[in-house]
Parts: sequence; structure tokens; C-alpha cells
Amino acid sequence: MSLVGQLEEYKGQFGAMPGREVTTLLRRIARTRFRDPEELIRFHETAMFLRAYPQNSRVLHLADQILFSFGERMRGMPRQEFEYAEISGIAGTALTTNFSYPFARSLAARHGRSVRIDWDQYQHADRLGPILARLIPQSFEDWAVAPHPDWRRWYEKAGGTVPWLLKGVTPEVYDLLELPLRWEMGNSEASRSRARIPCKKIFYHQGPFLSRKDVSIEIELATPKIAASRLSRRKAQNIVDVIVDASAVRYRELYGFLYPDTANVFHADLGRGINFYFFGVARKWRLRQREYCAGMYFKNGVPIGYVEVLWAHRKKRVRMEVGFNLYYTFRQGETAWLYARLLKLFHDRFRVTSFVIDPYQLGHENEEAIESGSFWFYYKLGFRPESPAVARLAEREQQRIAAHPEHRTLPAMLRKLAAAPMVYNCG
Repeated sequence: MSLVGQLEEYKGQFGAMPGREVTTLLRRIARTRFRDPEELIRFHETAMFLRAYPQNSRVLHLADQILFSFGERMRGMPRQEFEYAEISGIAGTALTTNFSYPFARSLAARHGRSVRIDWDQYQHADRLGPILARLIPQSFEDWAVAPHPDWRRWYEKAGGTVPWLLKGVTPEVYDLLELPLRWEMGNSEASRSRARIPCKKIFYHQGPFLSRKDVSIEIELATPKIAASRLSRRKAQNIVDVIVDASAVRYRELYGFLYPDTANVFHADLGRGINFYFFGVARKWRLRQREYCAGMYFKNGVPIGYVEVLWAHRKKRVRMEVGFNLYYTFRQGETAWLYARLLKLFHDRFRVTSFVIDPYQLGHENEEAIESGSFWFYYKLGFRPESPAVARLAEREQQRIAAHPEHRTLPAMLRKLAAAPMVYNCG
């Protein structure tokens, strides 16, 4: 087994012996020069997991040293291998995508010239014509009569930058440009390798992770209320900036992250090293028929996933739809416990009477959820299909599993089970 393979074996193992072994392996691997991109990616993701779930302070500091050196490790690597959504955002790499106007503005304002137009990937440069003709008067004639103006030349001649361009267009016009932006990570604090929030106290596990069988939503809902406090404007903006970066490097944009209500950003300590920050959307962007909230959770200062919820009040009942996502790197952690804690917070804060899972989260047109068996994750926590037909199908499949423990639900069956929402009724 490779050194990285040996290191992976210790993920989720805690105590003196695993701590010593992981420390030794990290020191050995830190001196290794990787030539295989896939092996280097495995090393990065394992180091990320160990930084979020360290066995001891030595492991934490070694993991940080390794992750903060990744910009150097990337030298000589074929960087295109690191730009896929599943693993994008590693220090020393880059990514190209069509960010929406709010994300583009936020990123360009904070990351300056590391965010630029990717001209090699731009298939619609002619759409810039009327914009640059207005912003650069000298280019008007080319736009008016030249058959093939060189808009990149005009843009660069005027000293154009992404912030400059954003100031000259409305959000609607910008989105129509379909402008591919290239974000060079370098050693940016926004990269996945280096993204952190201040953490007063690190949580070191003393035993095995809490598994799904250790978790009961019913019991969790009966525990004392989770306190939440509003952040100051300055702290709120700092947290929102980290959240936007953490989402952008993974090619993900949530509605709440596009238009955050920075006057009302809240923090809740969920326990076991998890800090959760959540907020609604600014007044101008609020939905008419439903309430909305989004947030991101951090394990020992590392962003590990996000959630967004929608709810409506109907006849003294509050039905909340929950979209929960734990980043792939951290899915061997305490997923069920974290999910139950989030439901507890929302249940108390918004007086939720039932939680609902959309079919997409279960696997409808979502192969990632099919591969992970998402349906059974929620079913074993107490959620049930709203459709009587799907409920009967689930019961029969559950009976097959009980009779033959080796049985695994086939993808085709999981797609049928994902045809309807699932619901958990509180109390």
C-alpha cells in the first residue's frame, strides 16, 4: 500500500496510537515529490480531512503545513487535471467558469487581477462589441463598420479589468455576455487548501465517529435549544466573503450566497467543533411566497458543507424543505449527527412542524445521490416517502434487505424511490 493509502486508513481513527502513526506518515509524505496528479489529489483530500478531524495538535499543524505548501507542490503538474468540479480549488491551480454578476463582482473586488477574462475559452467575444463601444469611444467605429473587430485588443489597450467591465454593465447585460472568467488560485487564502475561519478551540475526538445508528432526530429535537447570535456588520461581511469563496472554488452558487443579508448573519455552535453561519437574503431579493435561509458549516475552522432551506406558513404549520450538502472530502465524518443538529436548530428557530426532502436530493436527475444511496440515509433517519406507492415500494425493498443482509438496492430501484419527496413530521 502506498503512503497515501496508509494515511487514508487512519481517517476517523483516534487515540494515541493512530495519532502517532498519522504524525509519522505525514512527516514522511511531506518529503515526497508527487508526479501522478491522481495520487497528489488523494493526498490533498486526505490532508484536508485530517485538518478538519485531527487526532491531535501535531496532526493539525502538520496537515496545515502540507496544505499551505500545495502551491509549490503544483509546479510542473498538468493543471487542467485539477479543474474538475469534484476537486477544484486546490492552491496553485485555477478554474474557468461563467460566474453570475454578484459572484463575479464579489470575487473581482477581493481578488483583483487574479480574476480575468479567459479569452481562449470565450466563444462570444462579439457580444462585448456594444459594451466596449460605449466604454471605449475610440472603438466605436470598429463596432459600427468593421466585420471582425479585435475586442480583446481594445479591452487590453484600455487597461480593462473585470471590475472596470462590471461597473459599465447592468447585472442582466453581464449575464447575457456569458463571460468565462479565469481565477488563478496561486497561494490565495480562498483556495480549498488554505480556507479557514478563526477557531477559538479545536475539537479532538476521543473515540469513534457518531454513526447513523447513534443518531435519533426525535431525541435531538427534544434536547435544549441551540443558541444563535447575530454577528457585527464587519464580522458578518468577513464570514460571507469566506463563504462566497468556498462556494465559488467549487463552481457552486446558492441564491443566498448571491444576495446575502449581511445585516442579519447568525452564528451557532453546534458542538463537536462545528460552527454554523446562516442568513437570509437582502430585502430586495426576498421571495414572495416562501421564506429562505442558507448557511455554511465549518469543522475546526474548515468549510465542510452548506445547507439551504425554504419554508412556508400554512394553517399554523411550517413545512420546511431542506437542501443539505456535505463536501465530498468530508463525507466519512459525522454526517447524520450534523444533519440532525441542523434540523434541531431550524425546528426551534422557525417552529418547523415537518421537514421535506426534494426528489433531487434523493436521486431524481442526480446520479451523485444515487451513487451515495441518499434515499436510505434519510429513510433510516425517519423520513418517509409522501407518495403511498413509493412508500410501499420502500417497504418491500426494506423487507428484502432484512431477509438478505447482503442485498444492495440497485440504481434502477433507487431512481424509482427518488420519484417523490420524503417527509419527517416533528412530534
